[in-house]
Amino acid sequence: METLNFAFDGGRPLAPFAPTLVGVVASGNLEVLVEPSQDTGCRIAVDTSARGFAPVWEAVLRDFHERHGIAGIAVAIHDMGATPAVVSLRLDQAIAAIAGGA
Repeated sequence: METLNFAFDGGRPLAPFAPTLVGVVASGNLEVLVEPSQDTGCRIAVDTSARGFAPVWEAVLRDFHERHGIAGIAVAIHDMGATPAVVSLRLDQAIAAIAGGA
């Protein structure tokens, strides 16, 4: 396992929301937990079974932050080899669930 930590500053805070979990950790998939944070940015911790992919993770997560521009959140990702497209999908699902109150 490899643990990666990313921090993105700036963005707009979300309205209060409950911690939100999407996805399932299984072969080739991941789960994303988004929680409110007192931090003024977006902090993302990744636990992944695929070692050596930090630059790919950074690109995917930077794209997520640029598209959504969210601050005041802490994201925990537990990965078992998901592709970048699945990572983006799960992050977008989490934000949609928060915005929809689901």
